[in-house]
Amino acid sequence: MIDLIEHQTPVIALIGFDADTSATFVNCDFPGKIVMHFNNGLKMVSRWTSDKLNIVAIVSRSEITGPAGLPLREAITKKNLPDVPFFLVLNQFDDNLRHTALQAGVADVFKIPLSTDRIERKIDFIIANYDRIRITKAIFTPVIKNTGHWKRAFDILAASLALLILAPVFVVTYILIKVESKGPAFYYSLRAGTGYRVFKFYKFRSMYVDAEKRLKDLKHLNQYHIQKITDITDSPLPDSGLCAGCQASGKCSYPMFADHIQWCEKALQSSQKNNSSSRFFKLKNDPRITRIGNFIRNTSIDELPQLWNVLKGDMSIVGNRPLPLYEAEKLTTDKYILRFSAPAGITGLWQVQKRGKGEMSEDERLLLDNEYAANHSFINDLKLIMKTIPALLQKENV
Repeated sequence: MIDLIEHQTPVIALIGFDADTSATFVNCDFPGKIVMHFNNGLKMVSRWTSDKLNIVAIVSRSEITGPAGLPLREAITKKNLPDVPFFLVLNQFDDNLRHTALQAGVADVFKIPLSTDRIERKIDFIIANYDRIRITKAIFTPVIKNTGHWKRAFDILAASLALLILAPVFVVTYILIKVESKGPAFYYSLRAGTGYRVFKFYKFRSMYVDAEKRLKDLKHLNQYHIQKITDITDSPLPDSGLCAGCQASGKCSYPMFADHIQWCEKALQSSQKNNSSSRFFKLKNDPRITRIGNFIRNTSIDELPQLWNVLKGDMSIVGNRPLPLYEAEKLTTDKYILRFSAPAGITGLWQVQKRGKGEMSEDERLLLDNEYAANHSFINDLKLIMKTIPALLQKENV
């Protein structure tokens, strides 16, 4: 009887739920289906493959980028397991994070406390109509081109050799950053890459930790002549620990992390939310940048920790730059969605063609991303790499 249940009965898999939150699902009525609990995603995948469970939906109690969030969904895809509706249950989220999750292939997101009636109706409906929903979503999802074995092999070889050769540079940069200003030497933030996949993006810190206090006097220096600030890559949170836009929910939606310190990428632009819809922010000769920070930015040394991202498979050596979540959420129209079909990369077409010219508009930058996505190949990547070295030596900050 147990064997019959495991092999034929449709299963809704719950991952990481405690007694309180799982009680909602116990009280739900899923006709013809059973609910099975798993401590983590690895145990679920193991049982799924070994016992040939008929899993028809997965509900995970995890943050979007947590081990049982998008990384688990990607692992399921890589193992060629059936594509079933994948739901997330979060303590806090907003429309931006929900949008990002849906773009990454999550069927829906539920917020604690859970409603039994809503859970029943939503999960049953999506399970029953998932084939139709997948077709509809595919219309709006960029078709991801296969990067090929040569490109991946080159990425692994190049990143490994670079990390080995540049190890002294990492050590010296780490020491100089720590000596010049207080704060961590490394940090990571969340970025949207290929197919809107969210991952941890690593860099050296190049700004003072009190950079946020200096921002209000710098709006007139914006290289793109915009009022809304949308890309401060290593600005700290205000004293409350949350940007104004996240204080209502009690949790930051755009976090960056380093050691035991947390920043918010959107903290410096939330007060100007309605002033502009521009997507990029740059300053020429930004006084918030440390002396060593200015040097490592001009030489792109601050980007070197992303070699670890390349080894992990999050990025490639050449590709479109992965974007902060609040930038990516604005680029879901047909005009810009193509850029997300290409590999995310450390260097790319717009960095080579426009670096140092300063007058590049955000639309030019995005259209160059689209051009790369439409034409990228291993041979073209090698040509871009050869052009990247002289571009790195230019003095102007971009």
